[in-house]
Amino acid sequence: MTRARIERVMMKKVLVTGAGGFIGSHLVEKLVERGCQVRAFVRYNSSSSWGWLEESGCKNEVEIISGDIRDTDLVRCAVRGVDTVFHLAALIGIPYSYISPEAYVETNIKGSLNVLQASRDFGVKKVIHTSTSEVYGTAEFVPIHEKHRVHPQSPYAASKAGADFLALSFYRSFDFPVTVVRPFNTYGPRQSARAVIPTIITQILSGHKKIRLGALTPTRDLTYVQDTTEGFICAGESSLSAGEVINLGNKKEISIQDLACLIARLMDVDIVLEEDAKRKRPVKSEVDRLLADNAKAGDILKWLPQYKLEEGLLETIEWFKQRDHLEKYKSELYNV
Repeated sequence: MTRARIERVMMKKVLVTGAGGFIGSHLVEKLVERGCQVRAFVRYNSSSSWGWLEESGCKNEVEIISGDIRDTDLVRCAVRGVDTVFHLAALIGIPYSYISPEAYVETNIKGSLNVLQASRDFGVKKVIHTSTSEVYGTAEFVPIHEKHRVHPQSPYAASKAGADFLALSFYRSFDFPVTVVRPFNTYGPRQSARAVIPTIITQILSGHKKIRLGALTPTRDLTYVQDTTEGFICAGESSLSAGEVINLGNKKEISIQDLACLIARLMDVDIVLEEDAKRKRPVKSEVDRLLADNAKAGDILKWLPQYKLEEGLLETIEWFKQRDHLEKYKSELYNV
């Protein structure tokens, strides 16, 4: 791909959906640091909790709206008056998608339609739509570039693929500026207990020597959350990203077994790994290999990850070591 000159687009007032989640809360913090006026859409709950934004030092600088991404009217209220939308709100747990696929369609596809339609109606300058490397399924070749076929192997991945195609249809049908950002496996502080890295770290910190995991042989391409959120912002600022699908990944892979052993070494403990049948995906649904080609992100966004795996893991481990953080996780449970 020929490198083109990128003009940076100034983002003034932005909306982040899914702002109380893992990646969303880090993105909100980074946008506030950049001087953006941020409106954060978090999922409504009866305790008025703002998720991980509760721990953020910038929460008093952010306009927070509590609601449900499936609520058309409330989404329209949230979108009105902003120039850029970062759409991260989604159901993300793969195991739960086997139990309740309809909820994933309603949230991930219908919710995305709400955001896209409102953004178009109110003249938003750009929507950054969040995809996932899971839509590729097991790699047919590596590294996986954006022209790799989309082959979802779980209801979660299928719902995200559907939302991706819907977002791109708005670009092709209405010339509406949408960018599909496709992160590979992001990790770091605040990550869901469903993810493999928190699963490993919390079991070790809770004193377990026998670490229960799902399949040990699949490989993943891991990106630290600070790098992923920087990629989102680069996509929002780039004058060249509209209508594009862009991978965010490290172009490096590690097996789950080797990852667990690396974490144990960094934490200076000896562990034994045990494959737990209930943690395994159905055989045809397991994604065996993911390895990103990130050349397009370098060309269009001028983005490259800055954190090495060990560096990001050490920061993540230190965060989990804080008692008030670890107490939020139930390491003895398999979190669906």
